[in-house]
Amino acid sequence: MGITSSTPFPSPSPTLYFGYGSNLWLHQMSLRCPISAYRGLARLPSYRWIINARGYANVVSSNSTSDVVWGMVYALQPSDEARLDRNEGVPEAYTKEILTIDFWPSDGVKAVDVSAEPERKGMLVYVDRKRVEESVAKEEYVYRMNMGIRDAVALGVPRAYVEGVMRRFIPDGEGRGEVEEKSREQALEFEDET
Repeated sequence: MGITSSTPFPSPSPTLYFGYGSNLWLHQMSLRCPISAYRGLARLPSYRWIINARGYANVVSSNSTSDVVWGMVYALQPSDEARLDRNEGVPEAYTKEILTIDFWPSDGVKAVDVSAEPERKGMLVYVDRKRVEESVAKEEYVYRMNMGIRDAVALGVPRAYVEGVMRRFIPDGEGRGEVEEKSREQALEFEDET
């Protein structure tokens, strides 16, 4: 005897995910999480953005209210969240946390006005609590970060934040040849080199 119903089962609510590293790159997110949807910009208060010992972006708790991390928000369905967990190396490289973030929703893929009052929302953030010291970015990661920075600035992430925080670790430029090829492979399906 099967179950019949005229009312469909409700689909799970998407998870709001805060991307602050190479997942700022819209193309990379479309490859890694093909069902995901860009939802706007966000700012994580009392955290600092760094490149950690693995050579990738991380957010580190700070006691200073002047420290913030800017990023982009995506709605993830469970299948995309599972794919992202694999790409982010959960639980060895990053852990998953729900943090309260300032959120500016977008009504499409156009620049968001971040001078307006933000909403406060709990969002999924991938955080490495073990490797919290500053280090140097992997060469292929610089390419992916530059693609992400380009998209983030076009969508409204403040250029002053990029120049004052991210450019300390990520030199401007795209890379060529083998570096670009390796970067595009990592964008599709990340393979940890450590």
